[in-house]
Amino acid sequence: MRTADAEILIIPGWSGSEEDHWQSRWQRSLKTARRVEQEDWFEPSLDAWRGRIQAAVAEAARPVVLVAHSLGVATTVHAAAALPHERIAGAYLVAPADVDNADKWPITRGYDPVHSLQGFAPVPRERLPFPSMLVASANDPYCSLKRAKELAGNWGAKVIEAGECAHLNVSSGHGPWPEGLLRFGLFMKELG
Repeated sequence: MRTADAEILIIPGWSGSEEDHWQSRWQRSLKTARRVEQEDWFEPSLDAWRGRIQAAVAEAARPVVLVAHSLGVATTVHAAAALPHERIAGAYLVAPADVDNADKWPITRGYDPVHSLQGFAPVPRERLPFPSMLVASANDPYCSLKRAKELAGNWGAKVIEAGECAHLNVSSGHGPWPEGLLRFGLFMKELG
């Protein structure tokens, strides 16, 4: 599948994806990409976030490929059961946030993750009803590689180990992230 044949829905995590984040860069460079905007990026509501994904999929004119990062991965997995499976070509899941173990996360920008993420845990463990690929880092402070592999196994996602890349965001030096875009291209090709 070519990117021109799909609607690419960018699903950022907590705090959104700043201008230099790879998701924002992909949104600007891939003609059929658009962001799933949330009303509140810092005090997320699972129902609200999940609803925005459902609405974005309903508005799509082409098959949808979901591109989620961090808390966006957990939200995508929570939304999966309610999405029209025939409209979803696949999901590219990057640096999942292990919401079941948020008490072990570092405080970020002064926000307590346990308070900010009420309702997101437990993360669903059911197999996703569409093809998926999960890219995980060996030293992500928000999800261990072991846990990422466990989640991917539950979801039926192919795992790509990215090495020691922290949280695969701007802070970890992954603004452009060309390796991720190459992997995404290969994932799209696998979708048909």
